Amino acid sequence: MSDILGSLIKRGLQIRQGIDLKLISPWILQKMVFRRLLDSASKTQFGKHYDFKGILSSDNPIKKFQETVPIHDYNSMYNEWWHRLLDQEQDVCWPGKIEYFALSSGTSGAPSKHIPISDEMLKYMRRASFKVFFSLSKYKFESAFYTREMLAVGSSSDLKDCGGYFAGDLSGINAKMPPLWAKGYYRPGTEISKIADWNERIEVIAKNALDWDIGSIVGVPSWVQLTLEKIIEYHNLDSISDIWPNLEVFVHSGIAIGPYKSSFDKLIKNPINYVDSYLASEGFIAFQNRPNADGMVLLARNGIFFEFVPFDEVNFDAEGDLVQNPTAYTINDVIEGNEYAIVLSTCAGAWRYLLGDVVKFVNMDKFELVITGRTKHFLSITGEHLSVDNMNHAIELAQHALGVCIQEYTVTALRSGAFFKHQWYVSCEPVVDATILKETIDSFLCEINEDYKTERSAFLDIELEVVPVQMFFAWLKFEGRSFGQSKMPRVMKADQHNRWNNFICSTKSSN
Repeated sequence: MSDILGSLIKRGLQIRQGIDLKLISPWILQKMVFRRLLDSASKTQFGKHYDFKGILSSDNPIKKFQETVPIHDYNSMYNEWWHRLLDQEQDVCWPGKIEYFALSSGTSGAPSKHIPISDEMLKYMRRASFKVFFSLSKYKFESAFYTREMLAVGSSSDLKDCGGYFAGDLSGINAKMPPLWAKGYYRPGTEISKIADWNERIEVIAKNALDWDIGSIVGVPSWVQLTLEKIIEYHNLDSISDIWPNLEVFVHSGIAIGPYKSSFDKLIKNPINYVDSYLASEGFIAFQNRPNADGMVLLARNGIFFEFVPFDEVNFDAEGDLVQNPTAYTINDVIEGNEYAIVLSTCAGAWRYLLGDVVKFVNMDKFELVITGRTKHFLSITGEHLSVDNMNHAIELAQHALGVCIQEYTVTALRSGAFFKHQWYVSCEPVVDATILKETIDSFLCEINEDYKTERSAFLDIELEVVPVQMFFAWLKFEGRSFGQSKMPRVMKADQHNRWNNFICSTKSSN
């Protein structure tokens, strides 16, 4: 019976793939989204303040919108508008009342941000998840794959009741209300997902793992890794493939998968398909919709209107802050290979919202992009212009060169006398000499980035400390960020580094 059901599902997905919206250009879809967003929000406080009706009736609505509405970061959006939502005001930036808020500190180290999640945004997130499921028909799996269970590793669905609204990690919000089509396949299930304590929840997941036939896993690589390690330890396995031989797909988000692949190769002995997805608290932005794609396809009709600000010295200062009156392009004007800071207007009431991510389109024919870093997360203390993308690439190369797994790392830029230095903290298994690891990473960075190579020969030093991987997760817990979508900042600013360094020193002294 399950074989027949799997065949029917597979055939249905293939048919659905054949009637998708490929004949409609993303630019046309984006113009439709734009008009619908402004029309829906025209009677809100924000829409009246910026005269959305007048914008829509103008000769060039998108240009008028860009001239009228300033680009907001989280602080300006919250301080001017979103704080009213926490007092249960309605019709502030989106029609109706906002009942859910995603708590997100991102990787900035700031106190938890309250990102509004409207009912319509939840609908679009579920729709995007369904599209990811649709796309798996392109991977030529056997029919039985479509009847196997999916493990979602995330935060507790036991959200905080704030008296009028609920707050929690986005993965917890989604776990609380899984889509109907996934309920029969979703693991660990709603009851286990309610367990608030991470360690207790992962213990129960490990205990129940033998009862599940997992075909796919969804989650942030670092937390999925911890989960698989716990299950393997609990049942004394050689790899997770011993109990889940049919595991074929890992849909990952939040962190570049590259530095983690060596670890997953040890945890999962059988071949695995990695499917990249771009799900932020503000919306579902893109996903890898075909095998071996270099990037993720932009979701052009998913409740979000996109703008792209060139990530260069014309539009951003040395600290990664926007200059006044930055240039913003639409999807119709971006150039393949250039880096852009992404700006969103959404059906949850974010308007010209600077997300903080930097992206690059790698295939304009298919509108596929990759995330290359963050507007604030790069190193250029002497002009080295070192991006997180550069760092991830160097880490991958170093792993292969030394035959090690580097599960976590973070870097900060410091003054060192009359010179400057990059201070690295890296986990490594098996542990190798810090000098060898430093020299290996440094040499690859010099190959990858000419500016870095030039600065290393003059003003820039590099130091590296090997730190146990448990230290990174302990610090996240210490910072109050031990939940399913938390991630270690790849680049630390001065205040973060001071807290991190104090934490390491105190931990060492206590041991």
